[in-house]
Amino acid sequence: MNKLVQRALAVVATGALAFSGVTVSAAAPLPSAAPSITVAAAKKVPAVSIKKIGTKTVSGAAKATIKPSYSKAKNVKIKSALLKVVKGKKTIANKKKSVKLAAGTYKVTTTVKYQIKGKTSTVKKTQTLLVKKKAATKRSVKMNGKAKNCPAGYPVKGNRTGSEKEWKYHVKGQRFYDITKPEECFKTAADARKAGYRASKI
Repeated sequence: MNKLVQRALAVVATGALAFSGVTVSAAAPLPSAAPSITVAAAKKVPAVSIKKIGTKTVSGAAKATIKPSYSKAKNVKIKSALLKVVKGKKTIANKKKSVKLAAGTYKVTTTVKYQIKGKTSTVKKTQTLLVKKKAATKRSVKMNGKAKNCPAGYPVKGNRTGSEKEWKYHVKGQRFYDITKPEECFKTAADARKAGYRASKI
């Protein structure tokens, strides 16, 4: 009896759904998950980057001038860029826009104060700076007065024939150049003159 009632109720329910226009269908499969996309975070560019001041070379007692080296973003306003220079334990310059340095090794601190979007900030960096002395160019070579040939690069022959007043130099093409045994050889005739030699007349 119970089975007959259950079947009757099922028939009634199906008819009601059909009458209402609702159809029963298999459940649609769920859409598969969308592929994940990884977005790399953009690298943040610093507002101000302090660059290394390169090695300097000077001649003799001359001095090299150094200045702050840096780069900045477009919307950044530089308020100041200053240097502090220390040699050993001694501070030789502080809060300077530029510094002149003789040959030596220094600790150089660059400090840049800047403004961005109304906010003022400061960045600094310390480096070791080498100021090298340029090697002096050798202008002459001492000879023993026994060999006829000068070293390569020193073609002018300095010949001492007696007193200092008789010091002469010979250049290629002159009559006695090939047979002269020099006491000194020079890079140029000007170098020979500076050393006290006079030009040979023949």
